[in-house]
Amino acid sequence: MAVSVPGYSPSFKKPPEIVRLRRKRSRSHDAAVPSALPEPTPRRAALAAGLPLRPFPTAGGRGGAAATVPRRNPFARLDNRPRVADETCEEPSRGPRGAPISLLDPNGENNLLWEEASHERTVTEVPQSQHVSFSESDTTSSEGTELPADWSIKTRLLFTSSQPFSWADHLKAQEEAQGLVQHCRAAEVTLPQSVQDPKLSMELRCAFQQSLVYWLHPTFPWLPLFPRIGADRKMAGKTSPWSNDETLQHTLMSDWSVSFTSLYNLLKTKLCPFFYVCTYQFTVLFRAAGLAGSDVLTALVSPTTRGLREAMKNEGIEFSMPLLEESSHKKKVQETSLDYEEDRAASEEEEEEEGFSWLEEIGVQDQIKKPDMISLKLRREKHEVQMDHRPESVVLVKGLNTFTLLNFLINCKSLVATSGAQAGLPPTLLSPVAFRGASMQMLKARSTNFVKTHAVSGYRDQFSLEITGPIMPHALHSVTTLLRSSQRGSFSAGMCAHEPTAVFNVYLPLDKELHGKVAHKDLANCGLHPKTLEQLSQIPLLGKSSLRKVEMNDYIFNWRS
Repeated sequence: MAVSVPGYSPSFKKPPEIVRLRRKRSRSHDAAVPSALPEPTPRRAALAAGLPLRPFPTAGGRGGAAATVPRRNPFARLDNRPRVADETCEEPSRGPRGAPISLLDPNGENNLLWEEASHERTVTEVPQSQHVSFSESDTTSSEGTELPADWSIKTRLLFTSSQPFSWADHLKAQEEAQGLVQHCRAAEVTLPQSVQDPKLSMELRCAFQQSLVYWLHPTFPWLPLFPRIGADRKMAGKTSPWSNDETLQHTLMSDWSVSFTSLYNLLKTKLCPFFYVCTYQFTVLFRAAGLAGSDVLTALVSPTTRGLREAMKNEGIEFSMPLLEESSHKKKVQETSLDYEEDRAASEEEEEEEGFSWLEEIGVQDQIKKPDMISLKLRREKHEVQMDHRPESVVLVKGLNTFTLLNFLINCKSLVATSGAQAGLPPTLLSPVAFRGASMQMLKARSTNFVKTHAVSGYRDQFSLEITGPIMPHALHSVTTLLRSSQRGSFSAGMCAHEPTAVFNVYLPLDKELHGKVAHKDLANCGLHPKTLEQLSQIPLLGKSSLRKVEMNDYIFNWRS
């Protein structure tokens, strides 16, 4: 005789019975629920007010005959506001098969990491499944015959025009060689306002080749050396023989130090206009005297941390934080209140020490852990720590302090990662001109044609030109200048920037105004076209943002940041 166990049922071994019960329950549920559920009173009031709401679900469960609304994606954006007119009218361009062509950043994952750390974005980068939309609430726009200076490094440019870009493809051997020679000799090329037949213009094709050249150190063809911030995922699994070899790491850093010093000497003698130092934690922009409206050498470091700023102070590097120093009045108020803050800090320390004296009176001072002075100091400097990794943490170094910064970066042990995919890899040096130990690299350009979805007169052919790579300010100006002539003053461009470098457009506090002609004369041999030099000599106007979208109609620029 079988012994009955409480809570045990042998019927669990018969799955068909369970399936039969579920079917029976679903039929009874469908019979009990009415075919249409009444809409709630608040929903009817919202519909009467004209608010766009999602369709109200109808009855019928999984087995119901009525049509059901698919379950809402829980990871979708919770935004039920009505779309702005500007957002609805700006439709993304579509490809030959009607697929939308979105402006995507090949390094988007790195920018998303920067977005999480900074929480300061004027225009949000979108993942590859979405499109870029520009609303007036998120952007600033302006127009003129010239673009403002943009010191951020672009990772991708997408130009579109009704005129073909076929002239940019399949350069002949002679045209490619001539373009490289023009770059090395810093030849000035001036094109007419409109080129009649761009495909047959050898001058235009050579100038385009010239504008794509940049110089890089170090060089490992199998590793993506830009961007470096958040690049561990792309470098994972790549061969890095130096990661566990200290001798090889020392050799690489020694060679890198020579190249870095060579670049700074070119900058100091005004033979190099600017260059970038890209580490795995921050990026440094060195600019020659005469650029960005400054009469001395300048260096911008972004993003920074409290530890990095303290290390720079200990090395005697004098710097300022432009985004925190809003006006001269604020500086004066800080100077006058400095003594008061010091007295207040001293009194707080005394009060904190006295606050734990009662523990000694009752004899339990050894049993209770007291907060150390470092923790108390960090608590008082909480506002300074909170801006770490944000655009507000950008640091400006001027004059002779840039040389001290050079030595600091060469001897800084935290400049190179000690673990991870970038372990032992020296920072990346990017420059528009040649320097010791550099290798010549080319930006990647590719032209395509697609059909725009709908136009006033029906379907219309639309052509595109895509440029990827570390696109520095001089290359952006050179390419837009060439397209002004080749596309007859009518094109548009979408731009993806490396987000940590967007803050390099911050306004610099100037001791005195620099005359443009003097700067142009001093930097005549720096390797830039006079028009490009004139643009980069202007005072930055974009602040923490960078150019996102540019349109040219009838030779007039309209840009958004």
